[in-house]
Amino acid sequence: MTSRTTVPSHSRFYSFTFALLLGAAAWLSGCADVATKSTWREGASRSQNFQRILIVAVSTNYDLRCQFESAFASQVRSESTKAFSSCDVLKEQDPLNRENVERVVKQARADAVLVTTLVALNSGTSEGNSMDTRGSSQYKAIGYGFGEYGMPVTYAEFGTADPLATIQTSVHVFTRLYDTRDAKLLYTIDTKTKPHEVESTQDSILRITAPTADRLRKDGLVR
Repeated sequence: MTSRTTVPSHSRFYSFTFALLLGAAAWLSGCADVATKSTWREGASRSQNFQRILIVAVSTNYDLRCQFESAFASQVRSESTKAFSSCDVLKEQDPLNRENVERVVKQARADAVLVTTLVALNSGTSEGNSMDTRGSSQYKAIGYGFGEYGMPVTYAEFGTADPLATIQTSVHVFTRLYDTRDAKLLYTIDTKTKPHEVESTQDSILRITAPTADRLRKDGLVR
């Protein structure tokens, strides 16, 4: 059963603002759903940092690889650190092998290479629990007019909506840092996300790249 009521127009503005604030809070809390663990090569010096980083993502999907590299480079890049995507030079038909990586290293004058590989990707469905997917009770606008004191009002009906099923995904990746002086592995970051609702590919990429870049800075490899 639905009921008809009036809702002041300014309340729609406050509801919209509140939704934006909740969305921002959800993104900030989502960062806590990612765990990073770093490991140094035995005997490696920990008092070194790099200024020119080549970003490489190992994937057969060229578009996704370039999207990931670009996002990761933007997270690593700063006033004192340059970051480059392998896709800036290597085209889709270029095989991702040592020879081509070394060619890009030379061209970019990179002093380190960050290589990210996917370890596991798990997906499933669950009942939606976000602002956009959870079941709700809400007003549906059916008309507009003027009420007491000539104030604008919205005529609305009250109803409920069932929750939507959403895709839940967790991702596990390794990011390895190689020193270009000898092409040897120096450092590894193990990044895992807890299951989360997939809003977009870009959102999933940022959930990985942002905390991974933060770990690099925390360990002093980039500034």
